[in-house]
Amino acid sequence: MKKQIIKYGIRYLIFAVCIWAFSGINTSYAQRIKWLRVTQQQSPINEIGVMYENELGGPVMGDYHSWPVQYGIDQTTYRMKGFWIGCKNFDDPVEGKVKSLKVVGAGPRDGSSWTTQVFPLELKLIGKNFHPGVYVDDQLASLLNTYDILDSQDPNLECDRMVLVKFNTSIGVSVTQKTMVFDNSENDNYYIKDWVFKNTGIYNAAGDVKQQTLDSVYFYFTDRVAYSGVSCSGYGQGWGAWETTWGNSDLIHSIGADPTAPDFEMRALYQWYGPCKTNPLQYKEDWGNPARLEDGQLASAKYTGVVILHADKSPQDPSDDPWQPTTNNFIGSDLTIYNATSSQYDEVFMADRWAAITDGHPAPGKQLDDICDDDYPINFQDPRRNTFGGPHSEYACGPYKLAPGDSIHIAAGEGTAGLGMEKNREVGGNWLKWWKNEGTPILVMPDGSTTTDHNLYKRRWCETGKDSIMQTMRNAIKNYKAGYKIPMPPPPPKNFVITSGGDRIQLSWADNADAAPHFDGYVIYRSRGNVLDRRSVYEKIFECSKSNVVHNFDDITAIRGFDYYYYIQSKDDGTQNDVHPGLPLYSSLFWTVTSVPATLQRPAVTGPPTAPAVDTTHWKQLVSKGTWVSGADYVPNDEVTFGALSYVCVRRDSGGKQTPDIDTTKSWKPEVSKGAWVSGSGYAKYNVVSYNGVNYYCYSDIAQGSLLEQVRVVPNPYDIRARMFQFGDQSQYDRLAFYGLPPVCNLKIFTERGDLIWQKSHTNGTGDELWDSMTSSGQIIASGIYILYVEAPGVGSVFRKFVVIR
Repeated sequence: MKKQIIKYGIRYLIFAVCIWAFSGINTSYAQRIKWLRVTQQQSPINEIGVMYENELGGPVMGDYHSWPVQYGIDQTTYRMKGFWIGCKNFDDPVEGKVKSLKVVGAGPRDGSSWTTQVFPLELKLIGKNFHPGVYVDDQLASLLNTYDILDSQDPNLECDRMVLVKFNTSIGVSVTQKTMVFDNSENDNYYIKDWVFKNTGIYNAAGDVKQQTLDSVYFYFTDRVAYSGVSCSGYGQGWGAWETTWGNSDLIHSIGADPTAPDFEMRALYQWYGPCKTNPLQYKEDWGNPARLEDGQLASAKYTGVVILHADKSPQDPSDDPWQPTTNNFIGSDLTIYNATSSQYDEVFMADRWAAITDGHPAPGKQLDDICDDDYPINFQDPRRNTFGGPHSEYACGPYKLAPGDSIHIAAGEGTAGLGMEKNREVGGNWLKWWKNEGTPILVMPDGSTTTDHNLYKRRWCETGKDSIMQTMRNAIKNYKAGYKIPMPPPPPKNFVITSGGDRIQLSWADNADAAPHFDGYVIYRSRGNVLDRRSVYEKIFECSKSNVVHNFDDITAIRGFDYYYYIQSKDDGTQNDVHPGLPLYSSLFWTVTSVPATLQRPAVTGPPTAPAVDTTHWKQLVSKGTWVSGADYVPNDEVTFGALSYVCVRRDSGGKQTPDIDTTKSWKPEVSKGAWVSGSGYAKYNVVSYNGVNYYCYSDIAQGSLLEQVRVVPNPYDIRARMFQFGDQSQYDRLAFYGLPPVCNLKIFTERGDLIWQKSHTNGTGDELWDSMTSSGQIIASGIYILYVEAPGVGSVFRKFVVIR
């Protein structure tokens, strides 16, 4: 079976291969997968329709149903999913006898038994349009080039992306599953899953058929949700308890058991993070899973939900049955039915699974959150409810009677919602200051009131996720009832091009969106130092409307030494938004977000400066102040005469307490006139030249012709205590820059005693090179004095000494 290596976010391929090799997964059963990567909820979809535990490897969970992915694919919310089909009185063609019960399927935990129960046929990623071309400095710069590889393009597709899965099962039911996503900023956090289950009689991989009527057929779905996300130690963060990676303390609530009830709205269930007993926090402190040892950011202030959109009443009546699902409940995750390798021929084992399939609805007051809302999960009298290993949600539609050729159609919405990342940082940061007694910021509750109870404040904000997931499920219902004809934003630009420059970063884009109905311009956001990461901060740097539309923009606020990532969104005029009227709809940022950094880079040094007047790196224009005056205030570049000599002020001389001729070691340097400036000549520091009637002094030595003396190390000294003010985010604090390089040269770094610790060939044609203060073997350097050696073929060489303080 074809294997596919899964890449995680913007991690390098070699890292993904290592994870795959050492994750402990039996790769004999690895599945082909397709990614949905164009909206805020993202996930792999495999060829059997569900994901069994650790199927895709990964640090811990597998990046299933991640949200909000603007801040990294490791915002995962699911650990595993399962799907079973069960029926009674099955005439088994393999055993040649009637089984009182038959249950087959895949997941949530077994990684091998499905191969005799599920037989993949087709797996396709279909798109309405191809993703845009995104380029940074002539490189392909979009993750979609790796993940969004369409098998076919259909301009009439009802959604923007759809993964089509088809497979047969050993119970004789053939399955067609469609997973759809929509590029609409009000509808980009859920999938709609649409299934057709047909009694074809095909019961094995060879396609053999046994026709029979299937009695009491149920379609069962179970999910294990886990909200550790970026707090999971497997992702290198590590503040979350290990148990959060399997959802040990999750809470679940089911709704809509009685469609005749006066408060009935939908058939659904939703889940959220309950405080984890093994976290080193009190129960009341752990809501949202805060980064208590860092910045307080909440990792788990989110809810997931599943809403039934449609379930046929029968094969003969395709109208929606409001009494479906007949099971909508929770169940313990460590039951034998989930842990053991399933046998479709073991009727005792299948009877246990059948009990789960026909589990029904929670009794009044017996919801998981009713019992565990203000305490840790407890043991239930019903052993199926034992949640010490964490709960599974479950729902099932049935029973149906399927004659040969009969079909059943079921559709559901699966979404995630909760606090946005900015609010996670704000609420968690405020809570942390109170918790650590480091401050008392005003705590504004969701209803606008204030409190001094920092734990209640955080919990109430986390609980606003309930309203968010309910609205998400309402959006999915509205979308389905509209036949997927919801308002759509203008399409993204077909191409987005970023070019690094010396004093600006240039951005340009296609104009195809301009012709879309209700088009009203573009917005551009930028992050500095990292992208698609929980620490990212995005700032809007450009916006235009239809009346002043343009298709290029120069980012002149970029700072040299930082990495920049961008995305552009098309927007409408707000008249179509049926969720928040008046607010624009935006195209998804994932169409255009860049994965390759753009930077400010100076041109390489290729020869002597063209003229002192334009080479402020080495030449400073003198400002004549006439005869030196005792007590006057002078600043750098001021020129005075005293006695028979002229002097240059190189450091501010406030008050002029000394005569310049006896202060040459501090503020004043005597001029050495070199007459008219000569291109290609060598000059020493404080040499003065004339050019076009203006005097300049040399700010640093310039070797004749080569200008290798322009090479410098920044910052020097490098002090780790000031790294917040250096170059970029947490992954780049230990960065030093080498500036003023020729276009082609060799760089080497030595310790003070002459040991070579790092080298690189500089061949990119710029005047810059960055170093992460690590040796060639990946070791972080210690405090000390280091020497940079720059050798330019045919030009010469130069040494630069610099200091590192740790």
